[in-house]
Amino acid sequence: MKRFNCIIILNKDKTKLLFCKRINNPYKGLYNFVGGKIEENESSIDAAYRELEEETGITKLDTELEPFMDFVWHMHDIHMEVYAGILNKDVSLMPEKNPLHWLGFEENFFDMNAFAGEGNIGHMIEILKMTPKLYKNN
Repeated sequence: MKRFNCIIILNKDKTKLLFCKRINNPYKGLYNFVGGKIEENESSIDAAYRELEEETGITKLDTELEPFMDFVWHMHDIHMEVYAGILNKDVSLMPEKNPLHWLGFEENFFDMNAFAGEGNIGHMIEILKMTPKLYKNN
């Protein structure tokens, strides 16, 4: 099974979410969470921190990542692990290649002309809103 991760990062006030804007396919021109491949013999959490730091410059010292949800596409042999974390301070973002953007919760995350993931990003954010630890308005 191919293993990937996806990382939801909130600013320290829990009012904004970090997205990259994809410059290549898949999802060229669309907003997506950061993440990537989990390498063979790499632990899931180590892979999440590695991808987060590579793509944003955010390190273990800036946030504590926690497992949030998983997606499995059995017929495609794909397992996607989703992590979430809240920044514990303001950080200077260092994009690897995709531009990084902070977006507020007022966005329509189900808009497949703006967001990657065939609606899964919208689903993840709706579940996040039901999680008091992660969502400010709870």
